[in-house]
Amino acid sequence: MPTTWYLVCPSRQLSANQPLPFRVEGERWVAFRDEQGQARMVEDRCAHRFAPLSAGKVVGGQIECPYHGWRYRGDGELACVPALGPQTPPACRVTSMRVLEQQGFVWATPELSSAGAPPWFRHYGEAGWTSFVMHSTFQASVEACLENFLDCPHATFVHRYWFRAPTAQPVRCVVRSLADGAEAEYFEEPRKQSAVWTLLAPAKGEMRHIDRFIAPATSQVEYHFPNGLSYLITSHCTPLDADETAVTTVISFRFARLGPLVRLFFQPLARHILQQDITMLAQVAQTGRPRQPALTTEADLLGPAIWRWRAALREGRPTPPAGEEKQVVIYL
Repeated sequence: MPTTWYLVCPSRQLSANQPLPFRVEGERWVAFRDEQGQARMVEDRCAHRFAPLSAGKVVGGQIECPYHGWRYRGDGELACVPALGPQTPPACRVTSMRVLEQQGFVWATPELSSAGAPPWFRHYGEAGWTSFVMHSTFQASVEACLENFLDCPHATFVHRYWFRAPTAQPVRCVVRSLADGAEAEYFEEPRKQSAVWTLLAPAKGEMRHIDRFIAPATSQVEYHFPNGLSYLITSHCTPLDADETAVTTVISFRFARLGPLVRLFFQPLARHILQQDITMLAQVAQTGRPRQPALTTEADLLGPAIWRWRAALREGRPTPPAGEEKQVVIYL
């Protein structure tokens, strides 16, 4: 992906003296902090005999190979070969990544990437909002994870009575293509017989709900109520390999002064619901490779946009045009 940022870890997890292994797109990398405390990332493979640098240690802001002690700077340049003594080491460099810290997270992108700034977790850490973070690993592709997070019909079955109940009520939806992805807005959707809405939403009043895909690897789900209550669920997907994805989910909500109290039961409830999705996608993975393409209907509102966008970016083709809109009726 030419414009992808990969979320490596929370900043606090990357210490000054301990390298951190990281896997992305099937490749091994190692993150560490240099002498100035800046986060760095290089290929997790020494150029000498290919030992994993993550099994070594950080010495003076350089990562040291555990096999023969070769040391590398944050840009991947070889700095020291102990066996050569005072001799200048040979010109050598292992591949490095461009790294940036933002909102308390470490992000990385290939050195030649055309990516601008990393994705932003809206409302995370803002005054008046309460937030918590969940880290998960899914046995599924990035596309499958994103579609799952932005798919309402599955919630009636996978999260029955936790998040939705089967009312068979028609819901009008508007699907829009955007310059950076796509969104679906829902109107007059039911919120009956559900633990989430019973505990965390007013019983009456209109609810505004928008699901949004932000290319290439971010989903946003937002809910707003007339009394000022709002929820925003943002998930960023990092591909460990083709069929395994690391997901960082930030849930931010505005619940007047009761936010910290509400978090005490909202966080475990959210974790339980997320675990249900992890289990379902693991069950999908166990069925093996399908013999035919997946069947899609108009009730799969954002899935097609996710697959088209990511295929276009991967293959260097034009991305789907913005400004298109359609109305669909689904039953929830």
